Amino acid sequence: MCCPSATLTVWTSAWLSGAAAPDDVLDALLAWGDAHEVVAADAESAVGLDLPLEGDFPGTPVQLLASLRANGAGPAQLVLPVPGDVRGLGGGGPFTEAALRAGEAMLLPEAGFGLVPQPIAEGLVRWQVYKVDSSATPEYVGIADAEHGLTDAIRDSAGALQALDVAKDRPGVRAELSAFLRARPRPEWPAGMPGRALRVLQRAEEIGAILAVAETDEPGGAVSASAALLRADALRPLGNAVRIARYAAVNEAVRLFSDQAERPQ
Repeated sequence: MCCPSATLTVWTSAWLSGAAAPDDVLDALLAWGDAHEVVAADAESAVGLDLPLEGDFPGTPVQLLASLRANGAGPAQLVLPVPGDVRGLGGGGPFTEAALRAGEAMLLPEAGFGLVPQPIAEGLVRWQVYKVDSSATPEYVGIADAEHGLTDAIRDSAGALQALDVAKDRPGVRAELSAFLRARPRPEWPAGMPGRALRVLQRAEEIGAILAVAETDEPGGAVSASAALLRADALRPLGNAVRIARYAAVNEAVRLFSDQAERPQ
């Protein structure tokens, strides 16, 4: 559900806070690929986290976790950038460019590193580690605000499509949605994952499936180029709301795991 960076963000944070074992992190990543490797995209990351540079024999997620613990990495944060919204990336540079291409990344604000996943072969994911501006901190989005925003976007998009008369019944659409959701990776989440975060992620996943199916149905009842553009404009806020809901839910889970780790035992 969501993306590889969300899985690594939640599980790494749970592990750093003592709520998960290293093997749990590795098992969760298997939902996104049978093998994962880690390389440093720049010399500073290679030295700082004792990782091989890109082009050398790659490291493993186990090496990454050990380096993060040794360097006191602190909680991870998910970023889901798109053109025009690069919150948390701290400006331009190679990390921002790579994260925008992927549409996702894991940020370690306290340590000053960012990781971007890249599928490079069937079943193989390469995580590239970048040194980033340590002042880069993702903007906080409350999960309640994100959940309400998703509800509002659903209502507004439905109303706009109805007004434009470009929404249409599509035979078999329920079967398509079910098939899409079944085909999506379903990684496990750590024990103690907050229920509200899970609920928001599930709802965002369902709406994301609807958007994905809608994209295969272009122009979706629009009978002209201008109507097709209006349809796309009506759906765009819903796509943004889904992205922000995922961002807020994952980062809320990270916050709660970190808070639990800081409480006296």
